[in-house]
Order: sequence, then structure tokens, then C-alpha cells
Amino acid sequence: MDGTVEAFLGAAELHARYGTTAMVPTTLTSTTEELMNTFSVYREAVKRNRTGARFLGLHLEGPYFSYNQRGAQDPKYLRNPEPKEYMRILASSEDIVRWSLAPELPGALDLGRELVSRNILAAVAHSDAVCEEVELAFKEGFSHITHLYSGMSSVTRRHAFRYAGVVEAAYLIDDMTVEIIADGVHLPRPLLQFAYKFKGADKIALCTDSMRGAGMPNGESILGSLNEGQRVIIEDGVAKLPDRSAFAGSVATADRLIRTMVNITEVPLTDAVKMMTLTPARIMKVDSRKGSIERGKDADLVIFDENIQVSYTVSEGIIIYDASKINL
Repeated sequence: MDGTVEAFLGAAELHARYGTTAMVPTTLTSTTEELMNTFSVYREAVKRNRTGARFLGLHLEGPYFSYNQRGAQDPKYLRNPEPKEYMRILASSEDIVRWSLAPELPGALDLGRELVSRNILAAVAHSDAVCEEVELAFKEGFSHITHLYSGMSSVTRRHAFRYAGVVEAAYLIDDMTVEIIADGVHLPRPLLQFAYKFKGADKIALCTDSMRGAGMPNGESILGSLNEGQRVIIEDGVAKLPDRSAFAGSVATADRLIRTMVNITEVPLTDAVKMMTLTPARIMKVDSRKGSIERGKDADLVIFDENIQVSYTVSEGIIIYDASKINL
């Protein structure tokens, strides 16, 4: 959330180098004013984007999250959904295609219904809900879970009783789709295998969850607002809070996710690619033009070698990355 066109374009070009043909830029918990600025900057970036991965719309991640499951989200911006605020946000941009929030918060289900009425994907994220609350949210239109396992409840104990959480709900609700940060760091091999075994390639999308440190060397970076954001450390292939108490976003790229699923999780290449292409396209309701090679669809192609290193990235029939033209 640098608030500049150059930041959007830089991210689009960086991710194109690693096999991304289209992307959904994502905000973090922030002020409404910062969101408004992001909306206007995004519109200009769409107009000027010629050499990077194409933009499919904006994903708002926050600010309506559980304090207990905030992760690296800035706690001073966390709040409950208020119609006056979120209706203003929705009225300010037609580019919002997805909004992630904690469904157990007061007013969250009302917002979820509003999103569904506008054909915006309502997703569960940074939530401390119990399973029954997620099941209710699903009935109200929440159909997806953002970065499964990261920033959400699992089995918990309240007094003498145990309760299933968001993670368990993800598996119990057959039609709930999920995404996983398959960078090989956020989730260990057994959890990646578990998700694949019980949700399958048709219900799992691979996501980078990358912040501005993607493609950069180890060292300090900032998560969120360039001026007001959270200082983080890039090391071990991931972003961490300075005290190393939690991850603070990913620095992964699309090719790395595929390599993780194939080489570490031992998923068939065809399924790994599906989780990076057709499944997310279906979740975002753009599969009529994205996600597979078919007559009438956008000519989005990625050519990679036997080591899953990208040689070419083609978006809408235009080569946006050619490894042979990179000076090493």
C-alpha cells in the first residue's frame, strides 16, 4: 500500500517474471482514507499497465478482523463493520472483487450479504470464529477462506468444553473453497498434504500472499502503508515481525508455490498447476476467460522448464516476460 502507481506497476512486472499472468492486488488493515487513495491509484495503474501481470480487481483484506487472530495486521486499525463506513467504501470503487473479514464480528454477516448482492467474493480471514459461526456465515454467502491455517482459529477450549474453529469448518463444509500459502514456510509439508488430500485441487487455490519484499534480498522491509506500516524482517524466505513472533506476509512468487507442491508435497504437476490457474479463476468467477487454454479465452500462458523455472509469461496474447532477454 505504497499509494503510488509505480508500486502497482512494479509488483505486476515482478510477479510476471515468475509466472503470474493476472493478479488481484490486496490491501491491508488501514484507515478508510488510505483505502480511498488506493482506489484512485489503482485505476490509474490499470490504465498504465502494459508490461506486467494484468489486474483483475482489488481484494480488501481487513479492516474487520479479530484482534486475537490479527497476525501482522496493525491492531490500531481493527474495528467492527459499520454500514456507514463500508457502504461508503463500496460506493467509492467498482473495482472491489473480494473482501476478507471475520464473520463473527457484530455486523459482519450484514456486510457479507451486501457483498454477495454486489457479486463480490465474501471470504473468511483473521477470524476467531467457532465452527458453527463459520457454517452460519457460509449460509449467508461467505464461500471462501483466505490463507487457510494462517490467522484463524482451530480447536479451542472454553472452560471445560472444546470447540471446532475455522480450520475445521473449512473441511466440514464441502463447498467451501480455500487458499493456502504454499511457500514451504507458512505451512509444513504435512499440513499441505492434509489440505490437498481432504479438499482436493478443485477446492484449493495457491496464493503467494506476497508483500513488497517479494523479489528482494534479506533485510528490513515494511508491511502495509509505506509511511505508517509495520516494520518487518525478510529472512528464511518469509517476512517476519521484528521480534520473530509471527510471520508478516510472504515473499513468494507463483513458480515457488508450484515447486513446493510438486517437490515437497509430492502433488502431481497437473494438480499443482490447476490450483494456480483454473481453481482460483473459478473462485474469482473469471473462469469464462481465465484459468485454462481454451478457444475464446484470454491467451494466458506460462512456459517453464523441468525445474519449474519460468522461461516465458504470456498475458492476453502478449509476452510480458522473456527470460532470454534478461541480462544476468
